[in-house]
Amino acid sequence: MANIPIEMSKLRQILKLYSKGIGKKKIAERLCTSKNTVKAYIEQLDQKGISLEDVLKLSDLELNNLFNPPKIDYYSDRTKVLFDFFPEAERLLRKRGVTRMFVYREYKLRHPDGFERTQFYDYFARWSNKVKPTMRIEHIAGDKMYMDYAGATLPYLDTVSGKVMDAQVFVAILGWSQYAYVEALRDQTIPEFIAGSENALHFFEGVPLALVPDNLKSAVTRPHKYEPTLNENFKRFADHYGTACVPARSRKPQDKAHVENMVKLLYQRVYAHLPDDTVFTLQQLNERILVHLKAHNDTPIKDLNSTRTDRWKLEKNALNPLPQNRFEIRTIRQVTVQKSCHVLHSEDNHHYSVPFEYVRKKLKMMYSRSIVEIYDNYRLVATHKRVRSAGNYSTIPQHLPPEHQHILSLSPQQYITRARSIDPAVEIYIRNVLDKKPYPQQAFRSCDGILSFDKKIGRDRLINACKLGNDIGRYGYKVIESILQRGLDQVERDETTGNMPDHGNIRADYI
Repeated sequence: MANIPIEMSKLRQILKLYSKGIGKKKIAERLCTSKNTVKAYIEQLDQKGISLEDVLKLSDLELNNLFNPPKIDYYSDRTKVLFDFFPEAERLLRKRGVTRMFVYREYKLRHPDGFERTQFYDYFARWSNKVKPTMRIEHIAGDKMYMDYAGATLPYLDTVSGKVMDAQVFVAILGWSQYAYVEALRDQTIPEFIAGSENALHFFEGVPLALVPDNLKSAVTRPHKYEPTLNENFKRFADHYGTACVPARSRKPQDKAHVENMVKLLYQRVYAHLPDDTVFTLQQLNERILVHLKAHNDTPIKDLNSTRTDRWKLEKNALNPLPQNRFEIRTIRQVTVQKSCHVLHSEDNHHYSVPFEYVRKKLKMMYSRSIVEIYDNYRLVATHKRVRSAGNYSTIPQHLPPEHQHILSLSPQQYITRARSIDPAVEIYIRNVLDKKPYPQQAFRSCDGILSFDKKIGRDRLINACKLGNDIGRYGYKVIESILQRGLDQVERDETTGNMPDHGNIRADYI
């Protein structure tokens, strides 16, 4: 085996690739390591008789102890007892609130004649350095943008309330060039955080492959070691810009070392240059920040002999282009589909249609200033332009059941055309029925009923009934029905006067 143990991350990769049936030579080529090293670790695994599945479940410490047992020269039983205690000490330190002093006291309770605190700390540090490998992150141009808030706030004058408020300072940095963006925001809410992130992308003039925020509530609703739950709006923001969101691991500052270091430099190169005796508006404060930020980005980086600005000009070519439109933050609401095949937008008191298959189902409504989208889980089922018209409906005919679609497809002209095909007198009557209603749609059913008499009773009788209705100036379905039921259409009339004959069966309320 190699004289120098490899990092546990690389050893894990060797074992994972081996578990997938990849040969030792291919593994060595892929991981840029010696074939003999790969072969030695795999042979050692076979000798230990432990399954690959169980080995991959081990922590880095346990994996290192398995393949690279600490070679400690135990000068005495007292030293051996101390080092035997260290694995437990390391596990205890993973718990929240546990300090080295707590661990030392636990050690002394068990071994009163053990080492004193200074020696305990020294031995533990040396032991930890041997068994806890570290990983160096290689940054690639255009790969990641890291984001965080500085801990210290900056005062600003709120122009609306006239009060002095504390601004949260947003920091973003490109991983390869270390080109930075800083902006003072009103707070750490989702809209402000997304606004800062978006402004950073436009400042960088491009989009990296991934965004790496800290585990802020504005970006991550539920932190998790393996699958953190992203805030819905921030996820959509990333999708809009065609990038991925990869939150840093909780309590792992090494995952975002660049932005952590940038925060330290921020205090020296921006905060320190802002006057203490002047309170600016938020816009003025950000203008001052940009001046000092430019000076920071133009300062040469130690050991690189180039500035962040120079490196950004190179990295900019590796960034993806910005979309044409900016992102619109969306509000999310749970809604229930009404029997009318519509959902209510409670903020505007406006109704929007959804396909009738979703009646009585609970759906998710997402809306911005200009658009309303309705989802069933992750499936988009309806899209509407946002209409701020209280009490009204936005309806897509295809969303309604077939029988309802037929009603919506009707128009006054259709009824007029049907009536004209029967007789001009029927057309005149139908036109008057339509004109008597404030909205033509209210007369559609009356028209349907009147025109149905063409087949039920006969065309001639319908024509005569409509002529009579036109003569007396009374319009509606019940008027025609009454005339036909009483046979008034068959009574001879005086064509010159057009007066209604005297008849005992005439109902004054219809005629």
